[in-house]
Amino acid sequence: MIFESHAHYDDEDFDADREELLSSLAACGIGTVVNIGASLAGSAATVRLTEQYPFIYGAVGVHPSEVEELSEEGMEQLRAWCSHEKIIAVGETGLDYHYPDPAVSVQKEWFARQLALAEEVKLPVIIHSREAAKDTLDIMQAHRAGEIGGVVHCFSYAKEMAREYLNMDFYFGIGGVITFKNAKKLKEAVQYIPLEKILLETDSPYLAPDPHRGERNTSLNLPYVAEAIAELKGISYEEVVETTERNARRLFGI
Repeated sequence: MIFESHAHYDDEDFDADREELLSSLAACGIGTVVNIGASLAGSAATVRLTEQYPFIYGAVGVHPSEVEELSEEGMEQLRAWCSHEKIIAVGETGLDYHYPDPAVSVQKEWFARQLALAEEVKLPVIIHSREAAKDTLDIMQAHRAGEIGGVVHCFSYAKEMAREYLNMDFYFGIGGVITFKNAKKLKEAVQYIPLEKILLETDSPYLAPDPHRGERNTSLNLPYVAEAIAELKGISYEEVVETTERNARRLFGI
């Protein structure tokens, strides 16, 4: 069964058909889903989803674009959620320089705090890094992220950066972008990264693969991702599905 390692089913894009969609996944070969908190409200909703659906696990954290909402009270709430039996990671957290706000200094502060939380509660961390390759890596190295463990979600950098993350024994979340014709750098990186370090993800409702690019994404599109990886690696679709599921269960301790 396919293991979906990164989705946002708490998102309002799923308000109209969330229950129907989630209930259909198993029959379509999607066995396990990790729902990712991107804000305090999203993390709270993630906890509720894990309680409602046996096959959903969760991560709690605050996305770099939302860190201005964080405070000491917010960190205490994240810490409390981490004790929930089905919360299996901290995140997503990291740096995102695509937009001017929040300020870089604010993003860095709360990224470091969430890395420290992951280390404290002994959970892997889910890293978001957009147009911030060097700063992300510097902070991870400074906070010994290799000892924490985790996954670089929606990996989008070249294989030289992949080498740095491999040196920290991190996993790589690969999603719909791998199917895009212009994703040359990512395709080269995926050829370089060992299959034993790859996780399948969608980032639903975002980043739908070809041939559904621009539409709402769901875990039902994961076969397109697995097929693209299989073609790049010269292996079978089944090997990609089985290995990435095993990888995810190893990382998250499920």
